[in-house]
Amino acid sequence: MPREVVYIYTGITEINNSSNTSAWAATGVFCHKTRRCWVINELQVELKKNVGSVTMSVMKTLKTLGERGELNALLLPFIILAILFCGVVGFGAWAFSSRQNYKDHTDAMIATAVAANKNVVQAADAKQYAEAAKSPLRTYIGPVAYGSVHISYPRTWSAYVDTTDSNNPLNAYFHTGYVPSVNSQQATYNLRVEVVANSYTNEMSNYQSYVSQGTAVAAPYSLPKVPTVVGTRFSGAVFPDNPNASGTIILLPLRNTTLEIWIESNDYLHDFNTYVLPNLSFSP
Repeated sequence: MPREVVYIYTGITEINNSSNTSAWAATGVFCHKTRRCWVINELQVELKKNVGSVTMSVMKTLKTLGERGELNALLLPFIILAILFCGVVGFGAWAFSSRQNYKDHTDAMIATAVAANKNVVQAADAKQYAEAAKSPLRTYIGPVAYGSVHISYPRTWSAYVDTTDSNNPLNAYFHTGYVPSVNSQQATYNLRVEVVANSYTNEMSNYQSYVSQGTAVAAPYSLPKVPTVVGTRFSGAVFPDNPNASGTIILLPLRNTTLEIWIESNDYLHDFNTYVLPNLSFSP
């Protein structure tokens, strides 16, 4: 049988017209003396059509996938930006709300602090004024026969003094503004001073029982201006006429009598220690 040689080329335009060879330039197929080259040509043409169709399909698919890929590539950053935007907006709203809440509370706290400070300043000013108003001190001088007791007290106080009772040759009441009734059983005075016609020893016996009962404490005491005379200072509940009162009383021997100085409330202790005791004096 004659040998058939089939050559397939691409892009050949020259046709060989030899007796043994037939050329198909359009398809690039060469056949050797046979009609089957027509079949081969048809198969080649069909193959090209199929390849072209597949190529177009692949290209369309790639294009579609490319478009989808591009969409996905844009969608992810968009979602991230949207989440970040929502987070920023939420944080801003929270920060604004917190700042407004803090501002409201801060304004209230500042107003409260200013009001409190104003009250404190006013109270301090009032106290300072009250202290300044107490000076200069006033002085009462008792009967010479009973030691000429000098009692200095704030200028804002008033005094009531009774020297007509032989048992109490000096009986003085001092109080802020005016002196309440001396017959009142409920009045509490800023200061009381008495010269009792009784010996110091006898008067001391009346107060020792409070120390024994534990309702008061006792300690030796001398006036700054009369340091040579030593008496006793009792602190606590030592007032038989006012058992609920807690204060301080000082007993000092004065010749054959006893000088007694006291307060029935610790509210007056500051003035007692600051103005009265440092300036009180007598002739022993």
